[in-house]
Amino acid sequence: MSRKIFSGARILGFYVLASVQALTCFGQSSQDIVTDRPDITESSIVVPPGTLQGENGVTWTRDHERTTLDLSESLLRLGVWSRTEFRIELPNYLGGLGGRGNSSGLTDMSVGAKYQIGPLSGAVDLAVIAGVSFPTGTAGISSHGFDPFVKFPWSRELKAGWSVGGMQSLFFSTDRGGRNATWEPTFYLEREITKHSDAFAEYAADYPHSGDARQLIHLGAAYRFTEKQQIDVHFGFGLSHATPEHFFAAGYSFRIDRLFDLFRK
Repeated sequence: MSRKIFSGARILGFYVLASVQALTCFGQSSQDIVTDRPDITESSIVVPPGTLQGENGVTWTRDHERTTLDLSESLLRLGVWSRTEFRIELPNYLGGLGGRGNSSGLTDMSVGAKYQIGPLSGAVDLAVIAGVSFPTGTAGISSHGFDPFVKFPWSRELKAGWSVGGMQSLFFSTDRGGRNATWEPTFYLEREITKHSDAFAEYAADYPHSGDARQLIHLGAAYRFTEKQQIDVHFGFGLSHATPEHFFAAGYSFRIDRLFDLFRK
């Protein structure tokens, strides 16, 4: 277990070093970093072409009698065209800290793409994310199947620093050799605190075809201490018995611009 935790910490350390190097090697962009975290709702815009963005975090969860630590929750986003990005969600390590039958190990990895459809009329930003997870995780944690998913995140800027958004998602997870389709709606309200920070409140739910519904309230904030780096803190609590009681989390994200320029030199 300690070896796997060290491996996750080493990945996070690599991201930190890469982001520091990015600040010294590349010029500043005119736009602050926009991430898919810390809320469950993904952003409705893509990263620019030639930009590599790494988003990472750690979460402590209390699920009734079980306690779990998740890291490094790493998502890599690479802009390939003006409205398209390629995405890789790296295997996440779940560390069971207590509770009967609480397994530890790696989750499945996933790959996908995001296409930015908006802005639409009414100043609504809209995107579609499609991908599939691969059975690369630990035996007790992996779904043991290839699980497709599709998401439709949207957002709209309001007056006085307020914005709203949400996401409609469908997951087709492998469950006991079959498919268990799950609908996941989310909705959030966000408020800009300063030019480089904001806070949000979010409702999210999972409605599986087979199994109990899971609903939660999610609160958090993010601070962009440079145009290319962001930290976040967030927490949430369940509204139904099938949902974890509560969780606390923190994250760090970075962006490297003009990555393709390296190959033109």
